[in-house]
Amino acid sequence: MRTTLRGLGAAAVVVGVALAGASGATASATADREPAGTARVTGSGEIRLTFAPDQDVRSFSFDARATPYTRPLPGAPQGLPTDATGTVHVAHRVAADGSTVRFAARVDCLVTAARTATLTAVVTEADAPVADLIGRRLGFSVYDGPGRDRVGFSWAVVNADQGPDGQWREGSVGTCMAPAPFAPVTEGGYQVRHAELPPPPES
Repeated sequence: MRTTLRGLGAAAVVVGVALAGASGATASATADREPAGTARVTGSGEIRLTFAPDQDVRSFSFDARATPYTRPLPGAPQGLPTDATGTVHVAHRVAADGSTVRFAARVDCLVTAARTATLTAVVTEADAPVADLIGRRLGFSVYDGPGRDRVGFSWAVVNADQGPDGQWREGSVGTCMAPAPFAPVTEGGYQVRHAELPPPPES
């Protein structure tokens, strides 16, 4: 069975984020060396979808940190206050056949608030069943308790867009775009370190 992001509702429920064994320790060590004013999201966890609890398990590992004004863009030669770097690793275990599909993505945008974060990442590596994800931007959100942590991801609930012609098609994800963190974490957890978006550097 080919795994894909295309389609609506349950048909879009296809991939998750992989747990990297040593990533937690590495993220912690890096975070300890960073200034206190640096926004960051770290941690690993598993979620089960409330609307499809028996179909699969997804694992998400984040190691993202803010690097404001480091990615020049047309119209924004200094970059943006939401510029970021880091990695997202993904694993989706499919109950139907016992297989696991993995991919990794490079973080390009991060914005935080108290206990919450939204980030995007461009897929750089992917297993064969989802190789068509390479080069695509995906959106993620994180809620860092109290209570149970939560995660959101763009392809499960907001994967379609309606064009000017009225036709529905697969939607694209812009930088820092993601749904609310709708999925409860069942194992593991995340840490969100909030920092206000800084003003641009002086020319």
